[in-house]
Amino acid sequence: MADDGLQIADGRWQNQSSTPLSPSALCHPPSAICHPPSEMHHHHHHQDVSRKLTLATCANLVVVLGEIIVGIYSGSLALLGDALHNLTDSVALMIALVAVRLERRPPTSGKSFGYQRAGILAAFINAGMLVAFTIFVFREAYLRLLQPHAVQTWPMLITAIVALLVNGATAMSLQHESREDVNIRGAFVHMIGDAVSSAGIIVAAILIRVTGATQWDAILSMFIGVLILLSSYGVLKESVNLLLEGTPSGIDPTDVMQSLSKIDGIHGVHHLHIWALGPSSPALSCHLMVGDVPLASTAKILEAVNEVLAHDYRIAHTTIQFELAECDENDPYCVPFAGKQP
Repeated sequence: MADDGLQIADGRWQNQSSTPLSPSALCHPPSAICHPPSEMHHHHHHQDVSRKLTLATCANLVVVLGEIIVGIYSGSLALLGDALHNLTDSVALMIALVAVRLERRPPTSGKSFGYQRAGILAAFINAGMLVAFTIFVFREAYLRLLQPHAVQTWPMLITAIVALLVNGATAMSLQHESREDVNIRGAFVHMIGDAVSSAGIIVAAILIRVTGATQWDAILSMFIGVLILLSSYGVLKESVNLLLEGTPSGIDPTDVMQSLSKIDGIHGVHHLHIWALGPSSPALSCHLMVGDVPLASTAKILEAVNEVLAHDYRIAHTTIQFELAECDENDPYCVPFAGKQP
């Protein structure tokens, strides 16, 4: 996109604010119309998230190794299934870690928005892996129901308790970051799924010891699979929506229009587009009708617009075109604000 400033095209003029390649060089002057991405993504935040993801990956790999060994020894499908689940989660955590580090890379002339979309792509891959894994668990559990196998419950129980503690602690460490970043949320959902799986294995081990029926191992495996599908659906849906340039969850375009309508000097809006540059970096572009007003008076309007968008919707990247006209009554894409006077 072009540098911040006024542009004249087809009898209209634009005052744009966009994410610059070099914040210190392109913000003329530093004001509300220039919002560098560093305002929302601090270096220390990324370092903290990277550290947590690294520790989570290492802990998960240790759990995987333990569950594979004990699962083979005890003959528990649920434990082996959980080991595979944890292995896919380790890969998911590594993908999330790589995505976090890619997001920190600065924009280039070829990639003017940087690598912020890496996090969304990672969330999509993680959710897809969960769905594929669940299908595998259902198949193996069905075969176990047809041909039950003997299961040693004590090793299965102890290993599941250790896995539950590790997965629960890892999930809690990522909980705060998961609220704002769909990439981290994907990793968080993976770890919650692991914790639920471990809890299910504990229940299965107890039921097998009490009833002597080894089918509980397969039944609990299917139940775990259903929980994993339900938990991954939200992440998959949101990541697909963002990859398709959809409006980020939590932002209502109609509500944005109503907020803009309350700003003095704005009489209509059209071509409103809201999308996401990254997991927590929403962006907006629109045309605002301001009527026949002096050019210089629109600077305050632009400042007010950016302040509302940043404060109420956390939209820091905006491209706004002002039009010195009223809404054409035959234009279905222009929404006039009744009662607004020049």
